[in-house]
Amino acid sequence: VQLQASGGGLVQAGDSLRLSCAASGRTSSSYKMAWFRQAPGKEREFVAGITGSGSNTLYTDSVKGRFTISRDNSKNTLYLQMNSLKPDDAAVYYCAAGNPITSTARRIYGYNYWGQGTLVTVSS
Repeated sequence: VQLQASGGGLVQAGDSLRLSCAASGRTSSSYKMAWFRQAPGKEREFVAGITGSGSNTLYTDSVKGRFTISRDNSKNTLYLQMNSLKPDDAAVYYCAAGNPITSTARRIYGYNYWGQGTLVTVSS
């Protein structure tokens, strides 16, 4: 599976942005998918995850109510709608695919495939 993230950019605090992750290769619906992010000098952290069918989602507390993860399996594309962006949301965002079990769904090692990352910059 190859993943290509896009949609990052420079926005102001309070603005919205939608990230996309196009998957190619084995059908993406076979995998759970997720978004992680990594800010300068910090470790990569889990942001949101979604099951293969899209029926279940998972979010880190800091983005609940502001970010929405979704997927369109007919287009093999994962999305992250980000609203009310804050300067703390600035990071390189990575999409990932794999089949983590519940206890590893928020862990980097739960995912086998990674996109190249897209930069989100939020000015205050």
